[in-house]
Amino acid sequence: MTETAAWWSLLAAPALLLAGAVLAVAGDALLAARDAGRPTTVRTALRPLLEVPRLLAAQPRRLPAADRLLWRLGVVSVPVAAVLSALVIPFGGTAVADLSVGVVWFNAMEVVTWGGLWLAGWGPNAAFSLIGGYRFVAQGLAYELPLMFALLSAATAAESLRVGDIAQAQHGLWFAVWMPVAFAVYLAGVLAFSFLGPFRHPAGEDIAAGVLGETSGVDRLLLEAGRWLWLTSGAAMAVPLFLGGGSGPGLPGWAWSSLKTLAVLAVLVWVLRRMPVVRADRYVEFAWVVLVPLTLVQVLVPALLVLGR
Repeated sequence: MTETAAWWSLLAAPALLLAGAVLAVAGDALLAARDAGRPTTVRTALRPLLEVPRLLAAQPRRLPAADRLLWRLGVVSVPVAAVLSALVIPFGGTAVADLSVGVVWFNAMEVVTWGGLWLAGWGPNAAFSLIGGYRFVAQGLAYELPLMFALLSAATAAESLRVGDIAQAQHGLWFAVWMPVAFAVYLAGVLAFSFLGPFRHPAGEDIAAGVLGETSGVDRLLLEAGRWLWLTSGAAMAVPLFLGGGSGPGLPGWAWSSLKTLAVLAVLVWVLRRMPVVRADRYVEFAWVVLVPLTLVQVLVPALLVLGR
């Protein structure tokens, strides 16, 4: 039974999410240094964090005819949605908000990122930035439906949309074991809504960093932080959805939740460094021809099992 945490967890949850994001950034920096043949030291891991003071001190870029209100709204909504999505994720046996529709809440916050990134691309009134925003929308049209079916598979098997109930329904056998397609599609969705690794097409180098290209200072810091916060939140959500939540031998639930989240996060960081960028139009074709039918079949499996009980 998942319990609702005390009021101070509203401060602890964003702090834990930020700590996970910092670890992911440090791990990515170490992998980049190793691939380039540079020494992998503590200084290497901390180097991306040295950009934070510089970005905080830098002046925001001013462009002619920019819609500053929509631009700023889009930039802020990405990290805020990532933090709000984490409120329903159980940490051991405790969640900040134990909502009866926790899966829907998580998915809704992820969809907010669609609008936020499109506004971040539209606001500067610049061509490459707008192209980046539309690329993310196209990417979203590809990954969103398979991602929703993956979430639906876990919810159907547990007969509940409450995230804690889904974790408790996996006693004896994790959903990742008998729903591997849903698990793999969910992890791909995490990389896609974080627009990192193979899904960084909206911020591609061919369009001068796209949605990130015209941002500077605090705006750039918020967007970059939003990407890694979403990666961490997605990794944490994979634990109750597919990896049995905080259950495990010998350790308290919060320790198992932490270990499993770090393991999923490590896998995602490793993957984003190993795969090339996938063009949005090609992923749309792959998603609608391959992933949608596969995930439809996947969601039918738990549905038939539930009907047969």
